Amino acid sequence: MPRPATPRVPSYRRHKPTGQAVVTINGRDIYLGKWNSAASKDEYDRLIAEFLANGRRLQSDADATVVEVLNAYRKFAENYYRKDGRVTSEYGCILESLKIVRELYGRKIANDFGPLALKAVRQRMVDKGWSRGHINKSIGRIRRCFKWAVENELVRRDMYHGLMAVSGLRKGRSEAREPDPVLPVDDATVQATLPHLTPIVADMIRFQRITGCRPQDVCNLRPCDVDTSGEVWLYRPSTHKTEHHGRERVIPIGPKGQDILRPYLLREKETHCFRPVDSERKRREELHASRSTSLSCGNRPGTNRKRKPKRLAGVQYTTFSYRRAIHRACDLAFPPPEPLSQRDGETKSQRVDRLTDKQRAELEKWQSDHRWSPNRLRHSAGTEIRKRFGLEAAQVILGHASADVTQVYAERDLQKAVEIMREVG
Repeated sequence: MPRPATPRVPSYRRHKPTGQAVVTINGRDIYLGKWNSAASKDEYDRLIAEFLANGRRLQSDADATVVEVLNAYRKFAENYYRKDGRVTSEYGCILESLKIVRELYGRKIANDFGPLALKAVRQRMVDKGWSRGHINKSIGRIRRCFKWAVENELVRRDMYHGLMAVSGLRKGRSEAREPDPVLPVDDATVQATLPHLTPIVADMIRFQRITGCRPQDVCNLRPCDVDTSGEVWLYRPSTHKTEHHGRERVIPIGPKGQDILRPYLLREKETHCFRPVDSERKRREELHASRSTSLSCGNRPGTNRKRKPKRLAGVQYTTFSYRRAIHRACDLAFPPPEPLSQRDGETKSQRVDRLTDKQRAELEKWQSDHRWSPNRLRHSAGTEIRKRFGLEAAQVILGHASADVTQVYAERDLQKAVEIMREVG
């Protein structure tokens, strides 16, 4: 039976020609002193401890390249930026930022990477058309990478301080484009989109519009997370955006939100309320109810399914599938004019092949202008609450309080949120 492929710790060995102890780390032989002496064993223990603490690699030499530092940080980030066993979106943003550093300076000596190199990386981001805010965040991720490298003694100690001298881009003082602000979506647009959605996704939208919660809070909703004992229900998500700051997220649910949510609570406590598998089942039931062919002819329910389909409906909506469902409904609710629209019997790929490059750009512009994302529902709720109850009330409902708020202040905010949602919904 083959041995499991687990990483092995470099062994303490005897070098016969010299009579010294030796250990091989990353292909490099390191002599420790006289074989079997206490001093050589202490040196071996020290090297192995540093080797394991440094991600199974030795401290970087002066000629280590930038790509070696980036690869070491990537391995660290892949394990660090995780939630519920999966890498977070921050990890993807880190890879996107480090890719430009690797393209420009991958083969350069890491200790030679300084403020001018970071400014060159920033200019490449500007040339790529990235927005100013995204560029500043990406530069911060690169600084964080080299800060970690300093912490692990992969680069010189003063490198991080030099990179901190590169200031962020200021509005109106750089060539970087300014992103369009995320505006609330008006209720008329939402109502026009709802008929083209499944009932479950439509209820997700109504629930988010009322409560002002984040899309991930809607997708993660389970009966066991909702306290229904009070007049206003309290939803405490099992995981949320700011939990790594030690904060608790409590979402009050008023009467209108309770009416939407009540049918979805009649299930197993650990089961997610909004599930794609339920939407697919309802879709098949509607197709079966509207069929005109007799059951004795054609396919009967369950007879034309693949034994091992490549894709199955999931047991939980993700923020990506939730947003994609809304975008598809927007394309149906607001179809583009001819010749950009999809013709009868034509697939989306066939339409793209038919259009010219100019028409494809026009189609993308049309879809961008007529699509909306679930985050805009949160902005709509916050705008309404701020208009009626003030800025502080909107911060309380949306969970935008500072991480260092005292427990007394948090309790007062929660009570205020309950009172607001009793009236709003």
